[in-house]
Amino acid sequence: MLGVAFAMGQGGIGGGVAGGMEGLKSFLPLILMFVIFYFLLIRPQQKRQKEHKALLANLKRGDEVVTAGGMMGRITNVADTFVTVEVAEKVRVKVARGQIMSVIKSEN
Repeated sequence: MLGVAFAMGQGGIGGGVAGGMEGLKSFLPLILMFVIFYFLLIRPQQKRQKEHKALLANLKRGDEVVTAGGMMGRITNVADTFVTVEVAEKVRVKVARGQIMSVIKSEN
């Protein structure tokens, strides 16, 4: 009868350390991808959100603004959640504060 030999894997005395390094090497591309996503997508988005929040906090009467719908007008009244925007002479529209996308210029 022929003898059957089984090969031993890396399960010897130092096998645990080598196996741990292999596990880390397999997760390295995943970690690198997350870091790249953070710096290219997540961080700039958080910065834009912070700038938009500051813009909304500093709205004042006389600012010319552009809404999310593309309407342009001048702010005539500022409340906590709504802003009144005059889009034409004597034509005023109430707009939710969060829908103001940008300030074109302000009247000083």
